[in-house]
Amino acid sequence: MGRRTGWWRTEARRAAGWHGVLRRGRALAAAAGAALCITVALPQTATAAGTPTPYAFAEDARTVKGATGTTDAVRLEPGGTYRSAVRDGGKLYYRLELDATADAYVSVTAVPGTAATVTSSDGLKVSVQDADSHTCSTGAAHFGPTQSPHPIAAWASREVGPDTYLCKQAGTYYVVVERRTTPGSAPGDWDLELDYVSEPALKKAADSGSTSAPETWNSASPQAVVGDATRRAGGAGFASAGALGQGVWKDAVRPGQTLFYKVPVDWGQQLYATAETGSSTGGDGFVGTALTMSLYNPVRGYVDDVGSGYSGDQTSATLDPLPPVAYDNRHAVQNRVSGMRFAGWYYLAVHLGAPVADKFGNGPFGLTLRVRVSGTPGSGPSYAGQAEPSGVFEVTRQDREEAAGAGSSTGNVPGTTGSASGAATGGGTGAAETGADGARTGDHGTMTLVAVGGIGTGSLLVLALVVWTAVARRRAVSEGAAMGAAPVVRGEYGPPRAW
Repeated sequence: MGRRTGWWRTEARRAAGWHGVLRRGRALAAAAGAALCITVALPQTATAAGTPTPYAFAEDARTVKGATGTTDAVRLEPGGTYRSAVRDGGKLYYRLELDATADAYVSVTAVPGTAATVTSSDGLKVSVQDADSHTCSTGAAHFGPTQSPHPIAAWASREVGPDTYLCKQAGTYYVVVERRTTPGSAPGDWDLELDYVSEPALKKAADSGSTSAPETWNSASPQAVVGDATRRAGGAGFASAGALGQGVWKDAVRPGQTLFYKVPVDWGQQLYATAETGSSTGGDGFVGTALTMSLYNPVRGYVDDVGSGYSGDQTSATLDPLPPVAYDNRHAVQNRVSGMRFAGWYYLAVHLGAPVADKFGNGPFGLTLRVRVSGTPGSGPSYAGQAEPSGVFEVTRQDREEAAGAGSSTGNVPGTTGSASGAATGGGTGAAETGADGARTGDHGTMTLVAVGGIGTGSLLVLALVVWTAVARRRAVSEGAAMGAAPVVRGEYGPPRAW
């Protein structure tokens, strides 16, 4: 749709160039016709009321096919994002070519169809193995008690460190993705998004300061963040996550929908987050696990999650206090500590279970996020090279401005977090569909289409009259010029130059 809007504006500007009023008239007529066609098409392409927006894949995600054996496994490049799919009970292989110094992290997000049937134990297992089938690491994710289809992510890695024994050599490694399902789940394919991040080695092994995780840190819950909430739309995927800084933020979520947000957390800082579901205007009953909030680190690695039930009254879910971001956290056993090993964007994925609709309707339901980032940013470790993608383990001034709402990122404007490719495949943000008050909160392109679509039949008739009047005037001027009259100066007639 955005391309059509740009085309309409381009044609209008060409018309203003006055290469011929007749040509301009045809362009304007074509533009008007296109606008009318867009107006007619809008109801057909809009997401049905109550239907969650599908996952929005990264714009630059390259589509690859997972191999059923290692021999034909496609190579993944560090810093790359890929799109694939796995069948029911499938086991797929992807290839990594690694040196003997850098750590490699691969996160896989599984996306079942919004109408798929899943059980709490259905999920995904991801492993990294060497050429001799030794497992470097493994991770798993499940849909959990919501029994609601939604994006879930699992990660695995090849790490080169003093406390690792296998997988230290340079060579070929394999990412193994396994889909785990039960007889009660739907057999359809699950889409996959693979994200591969490379972390360089330290300049000196002693630069980290320790080979064990910090044993003491402030684990007390801080005072709750209060104040008026600012509207901020969540994205429909990691790549389109809405940026949040410290403060109180509000959005709207529908049953079965997952919204993604990202928070910049620097070295030495602690992240605290609470998600609140607003009260319902109708319905009755209780849903045991209605809302879940999952936290992922800058490589999309799982850190922690929390859930809450829903009875129609407001309820909240708060992550337990997490340690300050530190390189040495990687030596811990628990995910909620070892996952806090990088500075960068941390992701909050908030999901409202589909069963909520059975007792309280399709919503949307109000969502409030209270975010606190405490501590003074510190200096990070001295890396011997560059991470891939570049800057993934950094927090810049632009990142903080984006999170505070001063930046130009689309994540700061409700409804504009969806990517262009995501829109083409049904992606986008849930809040772009409907705000907390049920009003449309689409992006600027959508609003432009609405404005164009607002041209009614009467307006089109007026436009046609203007075009034909201009054509007649041009013909009269041309005839006058043929008889020796002064030529028309470019721009004397027609729309303003800035149109």
